[in-house]
Amino acid sequence: MAIPNFLQTYLASYELSSLDIKRDRDLIITEILNKGDEKAIVWLGKNYTVKDIKSVVSKPTRGMWLESTLNYWLKILNIGLPPEIKKKAIINLNP
Repeated sequence: MAIPNFLQTYLASYELSSLDIKRDRDLIITEILNKGDEKAIVWLGKNYTVKDIKSVVSKPTRGMWLESTLNYWLKILNIGLPPEIKKKAIINLNP
């Protein structure tokens, strides 16, 4: 299944035609949760299960998350995350 063009804004660093909805699940979910609007989030919910989304949020990729966004999704999805894992997941814009 091809990723729709309207998601290019949220996956700006990637060539949509080279992404695979299954293989690149974690990346796609992370980027859309971080940057997506309502339309993108609806698309996410139609293409991934809540279990998939919770799995990605509960094992966040290092350095890929905006702090406020990760906090929001942890709260919405009722996920507890150890502080050391959360800290590593946050993008450090001031190294």
